[in-house]
Amino acid sequence: MTLTPKISKRNFYSLLWHAAFLALSRPFMDTDTVIPSMLVDAGGTAVQIGIMTAIMLGGASITQLIFAPFISNYHYKKGFLLLGINMRILALLGMGLMLYFSALLQPGLIIWLIFLLITIFSFSGAFANVSYMDILGKSVLPELRKPFFSLRQAINGVILFMAALAAKHVLTTMGYPRNYAIMYFIAFGALLMASMGFWHLREVVPSKLTVRSPRHFMELIKIEIKQNPRLKYFLGFINTMGISITLLPFIILYGKEIYHTPGGTTGWFLLVKIIGSVLAAFTLFFLAGKYKYRYLLYGGAILAFLLPLLMLLPFHLPALAVIFFVGGVIFTAYSITRNGILVEISGTKNRTLYTGIAGAGSILPALFPLAGGWIIKHFGFLPFFALFMLLVLSSLFFIYKLNCKK
Repeated sequence: MTLTPKISKRNFYSLLWHAAFLALSRPFMDTDTVIPSMLVDAGGTAVQIGIMTAIMLGGASITQLIFAPFISNYHYKKGFLLLGINMRILALLGMGLMLYFSALLQPGLIIWLIFLLITIFSFSGAFANVSYMDILGKSVLPELRKPFFSLRQAINGVILFMAALAAKHVLTTMGYPRNYAIMYFIAFGALLMASMGFWHLREVVPSKLTVRSPRHFMELIKIEIKQNPRLKYFLGFINTMGISITLLPFIILYGKEIYHTPGGTTGWFLLVKIIGSVLAAFTLFFLAGKYKYRYLLYGGAILAFLLPLLMLLPFHLPALAVIFFVGGVIFTAYSITRNGILVEISGTKNRTLYTGIAGAGSILPALFPLAGGWIIKHFGFLPFFALFMLLVLSSLFFIYKLNCKK
C-alpha cells in the first residue's frame, strides 16, 4: 500500500495528538528543572547531577546506536514505537509511586531508584525515537513535514504554557516529596493519552535496511559519512551545540548552592523556560517558510554562548530567570533544527540508520555533564562555564560547513 493524501492526513493528526499530550506531560517531568531539583532535594550532589544529566540527554541518544541496527532489519516500526512509549509510561508511574511512598524507604535507596527509573525512562525514549523518526519521515507527505514541525511547536507552546502554570502551582503549594509524586502521576496520565496517537497511526510504507552485525552497521555508517558530506558536519554540530541543552540542570544546582534559592523557585524557573520556548515556537510558526535553518543555528549558538555571561547580571533571582527564559528559546531552536535537518539529509530507506548515527554522534553531550560534575566538585563553576562557552563557540564552524537550506 502506498502513502495516499488521506492516510498522510490521518497520520499528520495522529502525530499532532501525540505531540499535544506529550507537551502536556513535559513540564511535570522537565529534565532541566524538575528532575535535577528533585534529585537535589533528595540529597543529590554535583557529580550525581552530572551523571543524571548525562543519562537523560547524551547517554540516551548514544543508546540509539544499539537500537538502530536491530530496528533497521524490520519493514515496519510501529510495534517498537509502542513498546518504547509504554516503557516510558510505566517508568513515570513507578516514579510517582516511589516518591509517594518514599517515607517507607531509606534515603540512599531513593537516590538509586530515581536513577533506575529515569534510566528506563530515558533509554526507552531513545528506543522509541528511532522508530518515531522513521515513521514520521515516511508516513507524512514531504510537503506536510515542515508545516508539521512548525504547527507542532505552536500547539506545544499553548499547552506547555498552561501545563507549566499547573506544574508551578504543584511545586509551590506542596512540599517534597508529595509535590514530585503528584507531578509524575500527572505526567503518567498525559503520556498515556499521548500514546493513543501512536495506536491510531497507519504505517503503510515499508522501510528495511538489512544489518547483518554490529560490524556491518559500522561499515554502513562509514559509507554514509563518506557519501554524504553534510552528515559529518551534522554530527559535529550535534556534538558541540548539543551541550547547550545540558546546562540548565547545573544552573539549578548553582542557584541552590550559591544563592540558596528556595524550593519554590523551581516552579518559576520552569515557567519562564516554557514562556521562552512558547514565544520562540510561535515566532517560528508564523515565519514558517520564510526563515532558513542556518540563521536559526547561528542564533541558537550565539545565545548559548552568552548564557553563562548572563549570570554576571545583578539581582540574582531575576538573572537566573532570564537564563531559563533564554534556555527555553535555545531548546526550541535546537529541537526544530536538529530534527528538521535529520529528516532532510536522510531518505526513507536509511532514516533509521541516520537516527542511530545521530545518537552515536552525541558523544560530547553525554560526556560533558559527567565532566561538568567533576569540574564543579573540584574547581568550581567558573571553569565549567568557560569550557561550556568554548565548546559552543566551536559549533559555529560546523554550522558554516553544514550549509543548511530552508
